Amino acid sequence: MLSQRAEEGLEKSAILMLAIGEEGASDVMKHLSPKELQRLGLKMSKTQNVSVDTVDSVMKDVLEVTNTQSSLGINSSSYIKNVLNKALGEEKASYLLDTILANSDTSGIEGLKWMDPQAVSELIKDEHPQIIATIMVHLEKDHCAAILNYFGERLRSDVVLRIATLEGVQPNAIKELNEVLSKLLSGGGDKVSKKALGGTRTAAEILNYVGSSSEKLILDSIAEVEPELSAKIQEEMFTFENLLDISNRDMQMLLRELEIDKLAVAMKGAPEEIKNKFFSNMSVRAADALRDEIQIKGAVRVSDVEAAQKEILKAVREKADLGQIQIIKGGEGAVV
Repeated sequence: MLSQRAEEGLEKSAILMLAIGEEGASDVMKHLSPKELQRLGLKMSKTQNVSVDTVDSVMKDVLEVTNTQSSLGINSSSYIKNVLNKALGEEKASYLLDTILANSDTSGIEGLKWMDPQAVSELIKDEHPQIIATIMVHLEKDHCAAILNYFGERLRSDVVLRIATLEGVQPNAIKELNEVLSKLLSGGGDKVSKKALGGTRTAAEILNYVGSSSEKLILDSIAEVEPELSAKIQEEMFTFENLLDISNRDMQMLLRELEIDKLAVAMKGAPEEIKNKFFSNMSVRAADALRDEIQIKGAVRVSDVEAAQKEILKAVREKADLGQIQIIKGGEGAVV
């Protein structure tokens, strides 16, 4: 669910797209992601009877230009169709219009991006797990997670294992996908070079969205076959930067159990906002002591910094497992 600020921004964006004309709107929209296009398109389709004053306000916010007339809301379905066709081409636009205006069938990887997760799972669940993994790395992480939740436990774990060990997508693999789904990406397989898709980071990002029970089952299943790989995925699932998302109360609880020596090493090279997260949850005296300790340490090996950060993250995960603190994951306010 979008925040109030994000919802207001989306509404203004929809008004702007409807106000600037098809050419201008298509130039903007072709740079948006599938999810952004879907949200914006839905908002545009619901935008009607917009006052001139509102349009004027939006235009001033964005371009500092005033308008005196508006024809927003008149035949918006036709307008959206024309804009999307110009931005994406008729084939890609039809995928989005199918979601927004319920028009036509879809196929191929581009089509999967607009399809309901359950529908995607039904379409690909009988394919070889390696094919499924190669398809999944082209989709958004939360979409992948939703699709995974419709698979059986064995298939789900197998697919995540293959995503984690996937080092790239070769042209011949893309040709195979073309045979399975009729079309992968515009341009065809012969001209497509190897893409850096898959790996433990991709697997971790997908698992961040699947929910705690499924996450544990998948990781445990992978650990039975590849214990080191399972551990690497877990390390990627929650990084030192994610400490920014821990509540101040939980951070204060964590700080009470951390040694200042270990914390000082972990702070070396950390972004300023992370350092400030720690300092702001300490007393003035404790924060000053930590700053002094960081300065005293001087140059520290990167391996020592990473080891100290991993120790802190291990402590965070242990507390999260005990239900003492919450780790926010998934980008939409989900917690574990």
